[in-house]
Amino acid sequence: MPRDIHPTAIVHPKAQLAQDVAVGPYAIIGEKVTIGEGCRIGSAVLIDGETTLGKNNRVFHGAAIGNVCQDLKYRGERTFVRIGDGNTIREFATVNSATGEGESTVVGNGTLIMAYVHLAHNCVIGDNVVLANAVNLAGHVRVHDFAAIGGLTPVHQFVEIGRHAFIGGGSRIPQDVPPFLKVAGCPTRVWGLNTVGLARRGYTAEQRALLKKAYMILYRSGLNVTQALERICADLPRTDEIAMFVDFIRNSKRGIIK
Repeated sequence: MPRDIHPTAIVHPKAQLAQDVAVGPYAIIGEKVTIGEGCRIGSAVLIDGETTLGKNNRVFHGAAIGNVCQDLKYRGERTFVRIGDGNTIREFATVNSATGEGESTVVGNGTLIMAYVHLAHNCVIGDNVVLANAVNLAGHVRVHDFAAIGGLTPVHQFVEIGRHAFIGGGSRIPQDVPPFLKVAGCPTRVWGLNTVGLARRGYTAEQRALLKKAYMILYRSGLNVTQALERICADLPRTDEIAMFVDFIRNSKRGIIK
């Protein structure tokens, strides 16, 4: 058992904590929890259910991770929360367990989950994602790597948010957001390419210019989605970025933000 556990914390004797894990005052760690090396668990944090945290995660005051989901279909089946390495989970964030036998709610690596964020059942969050204060993700939402969502934004169930997408604060997201784009508003609209984010992550001017051409064909040509995708595939080279952009839209279940 780790040495740095506050005397007021309640850690179930069957919980598996690495030797250097720190647990703050009044925290509660449940029986089936596993916490990896270098994690810091703040005061009054609750971690319960079949929840696994990898290495070097920091969980701040009042966060609740692994609670039974709020899905009315849930009937007590065995489900999980799986959190990777190097994540920051700020005050009073909630991460619910999944629904459906053997299913998981997942957070990748290097993600920042700010205060009062809610991750509902079966959400899958990629690596290096930023979820600002009071973002609320409904069930089965998927957020791909390097996406960022501004504060006070609700996201509809089953929505998918593409890699490197940027969503402005106070938006409402009822449909899928293609990769590389920035969207904002209520009703939501697309405002162009996430050029600043892409430049910060090393995308070259040529790559950004090509993605902008794809965006212009999709949103500014007057073509419908099917026609626009055909034009993109015919007129633009199929780089990794263009392939990701096209494949995301083709595979969208809820349709994309218009």
